[in-house]
Amino acid sequence: MKKITAVFTLAGAAVGLTPSAAFAQDDLMALGMDELRFEVQRRYDAGLAMTNDASVVAANDPRYIWASETKAQCGIALGYLKSSTRDEVSLSRCALAYDMMQRAPRPRVEPAPLPTPQPAPEVCNREAPGLIFFEFDSSTPQQDAVETVQYVVENAPACDWNSFTVIGHTDRAGSNAYNEGLSQRRAEAVANLMASRGIPASSITTQAQGEESPRVPTADGVRELQNRRVEIQVSE
Repeated sequence: MKKITAVFTLAGAAVGLTPSAAFAQDDLMALGMDELRFEVQRRYDAGLAMTNDASVVAANDPRYIWASETKAQCGIALGYLKSSTRDEVSLSRCALAYDMMQRAPRPRVEPAPLPTPQPAPEVCNREAPGLIFFEFDSSTPQQDAVETVQYVVENAPACDWNSFTVIGHTDRAGSNAYNEGLSQRRAEAVANLMASRGIPASSITTQAQGEESPRVPTADGVRELQNRRVEIQVSE
């Protein structure tokens, strides 16, 4: 397998801004359950609207990345809230991503022409959203998956991404053997979606890791939304 040179996920970026996240989380955690659901849904809807805003997408606006993370994290928080559970991690990341999403980008200063080749676009050198979540016991990609795959498709030529590894995961509910197959079906579903959007099928490799590499460690048998996922990795 080729050496992986980039991993699409914003989780690390969110962790680096812990103080802001803590203040935002405290604001949400202080709300009553009904008001909390309303505020988290409002943030999710705002993130969804921005990822569909043609002017933001066409401008390669960094707010697009935070809008995508807002959808992912607020969506996770909403999943917990369906069972009246306040998940501090997803609420914190939802609030932080929403705050970052609303910050207007700085005016771009065009560099003077140089005789040497220019570096790859900034989007190629930073973490981006390639994390796709699934419903329990499902291998069917949701609308968020389509938007994430489209982001990869649109940036692959400029970033010289030529090889893609699609890795399926599950939570720890169910047997190991069943979860291995489920994670493979999830990986293949995303790989097929990528191929349908223009990525050559010959450049895509799928892997199934079942419940062996959780994003959030849990006891055996626990259903965890953040572990039911597919990660897209790229190499040049």
